[in-house]
Amino acid sequence: MGTSDTGILGYAGTGTYPTALAELVDEMSLLQRGNLIHLDTCLHDLWGLGENVILSWCPEGDGIAVLMVPHYSVAAYTNDGTTPCRDDPAPPVAEPADVQLEPSEDFFKTLIEGRRRLTSRQMQNVATLLGIEKINIALRARLMESEREAQLIEQMIKRYSISYVPGRAVALFDIVGFSLLNPLEQMTQLNSLSYSINSAQSKLLAKEIGIDFGRSTTGDGFYIWNRDIGLEANINLYHFMQLVLADNAIARRKGALNTVPELRTGFHIGSSYEFHQAEGLNPTVYNYIVGDVTVELARMIDRAMPGQILVGEFSPDVLRTNSSQRDEKFLESPDFVVRATESLEQLSGVELSGEKIHSIKCYLTGEPLTNGNYSIRKISINDKHGILRNVFNAKVNIYREQAEAILLGIEDRAVAAGGMVADSFELLKRR
Repeated sequence: MGTSDTGILGYAGTGTYPTALAELVDEMSLLQRGNLIHLDTCLHDLWGLGENVILSWCPEGDGIAVLMVPHYSVAAYTNDGTTPCRDDPAPPVAEPADVQLEPSEDFFKTLIEGRRRLTSRQMQNVATLLGIEKINIALRARLMESEREAQLIEQMIKRYSISYVPGRAVALFDIVGFSLLNPLEQMTQLNSLSYSINSAQSKLLAKEIGIDFGRSTTGDGFYIWNRDIGLEANINLYHFMQLVLADNAIARRKGALNTVPELRTGFHIGSSYEFHQAEGLNPTVYNYIVGDVTVELARMIDRAMPGQILVGEFSPDVLRTNSSQRDEKFLESPDFVVRATESLEQLSGVELSGEKIHSIKCYLTGEPLTNGNYSIRKISINDKHGILRNVFNAKVNIYREQAEAILLGIEDRAVAAGGMVADSFELLKRR
């Protein structure tokens, strides 16, 4: 048997891919479905158990053409990054005919960021630049050239490839003292955290707030990200993080000793690469991420105190530099938290331990000012490699109608007392 029962068509409707794609499959004729199942089988053969990476595609003749490189050669195609193909990384994909330089890292990021369908001319130019040949795949029937068909092929290609995302939000939940627990306690605490994550997603979906989260374990916690991209998706993940922590806080009050974890949490926005690991003889349906954002979170969490919520310093200038999407709305950390606060009314009415949420207040901490407002404190920390990075301390206060408030995070004075601040901070703005 081929891969049709483990490909995108076989998994449609399971929640792995957007519901819209499942609906597209349902609307297709048997001929179209059979044609795409055959295409998935051909792509699986080219992928070769992870030996190759499929980069791009375009309709050609009665089938499609694809560009493919060995997985180990991706880094070798790039130079040291000091000589970009052009000033703007986007043109090499749009019109690379006159480009004579070796492909740079910017070129590759552009190639694997966003849509993978190219025109025939673009395919040939990219193939020439990379020194590879197009591979033609004959299909059983000519493509219908419809948008629904193109969307499905895009998802197939990405499953056998790697993708670059310049500005994705990721949350890291880290269990305090995990290595000191016995194996049974470790399993119990990971299971408790997993339940809080699932419960938070269920509550957001009940409010029609989209959060299609991906998850990967760190050994003593989880990285969580929203598979959707953009400002709204990033804000939804921030709200998701708040509900996970709230559920965990309630469980800690009710649970027995060492059954519910104490957490320290990080939130950051940065670049990442997506990939699908091989599982058995097929690429996993779920994607994994690695990149600057996960590295930053790991370094941040090493310096976090028990119960603390740290928000990384992300800059719109840095995020735009890493992206070919010039119209993407990026915000710096304090403005992002303000924007997230403005949409908190969406969570009104969500039930936590049987009590409805009345209101939520989330903010970055700082020193009190003479006019009754507060500053926002920027904290400088050194990681274990001696690299300096800036973070913010976050607080989340959740008020319920008939129950005591849930206070998440630690206060600014506790941060200062813990030695994280010393003399290195800036007063940024009032809140």
